[in-house]
Amino acid sequence: MKIATWNVNSVKSRLEHLQKYLQDFKPDILLLQELKCVTENFPYVEIEELGYNIAAHGQKTYNGVAILSKFPLEDIRTGLDGAGLNGQNPDEQARYIEAVTGGFRVASVYVPNGQAVGTDKFDYKMRFFDRLREHAIELLKYNEKLVIGADYNVAPADIDVYDPKSLAGSVCFHPAEQEKFRALEFLGLTDAFRAANPHGQQFSWWDYRGGSWEHGKGMRIDHLLLSPQAADCLISCATEETPRGWEKPSDHAPVAGVFKS
Repeated sequence: MKIATWNVNSVKSRLEHLQKYLQDFKPDILLLQELKCVTENFPYVEIEELGYNIAAHGQKTYNGVAILSKFPLEDIRTGLDGAGLNGQNPDEQARYIEAVTGGFRVASVYVPNGQAVGTDKFDYKMRFFDRLREHAIELLKYNEKLVIGADYNVAPADIDVYDPKSLAGSVCFHPAEQEKFRALEFLGLTDAFRAANPHGQQFSWWDYRGGSWEHGKGMRIDHLLLSPQAADCLISCATEETPRGWEKPSDHAPVAGVFKS
């Protein structure tokens, strides 16, 4: 069983890449973020032709998450409880979708970037992590094989960035964000990549600017967090870097875990 997470950075702009990834890398379940389209405009036909069932939760221009699975999708949920940015309904931002499929409960999550430390958007990111943690507490009570795949927009440790000294305290590598990520782990969730690669360094995001991809200046900000039941089944986990090198790529690469089914 192969479960991957990928911030596709516009499913419309990257449709051919998405199709190629599904055909070449063959994930059984793919958790997508940053669709940048409304739900009804997701390319259902093109993806269904490749043998995938789809649950999508989108919005115009921004955000958007989806679950693609070779298995039926059941118990689908969108959105998290709690307060959003400036008191708005948090479900106005399409950042969470969850389903049961292939013997796993999976969630695709797009954590806010936070823009800059000290801004309202950074505060919203902190609150979003709190809401995600509260929901994870409830999910763990089910004692299921749970995989929360996301663009978490946080690199957990120095090894997860190309230059920890210069990036220290910046957005996506700030102690407050790392604390929120650890709070998820402290619930009993396992970082799949780090469990499978205790001392390995791979990145999942490279800025479009400054030749970051060509010079290996990346960050590991996309993660699969696993319940104990899922962690017990983990065989391997790695960033699949190839799609980042395709023409006009997403700035993220997929992160895939392989599990005993």
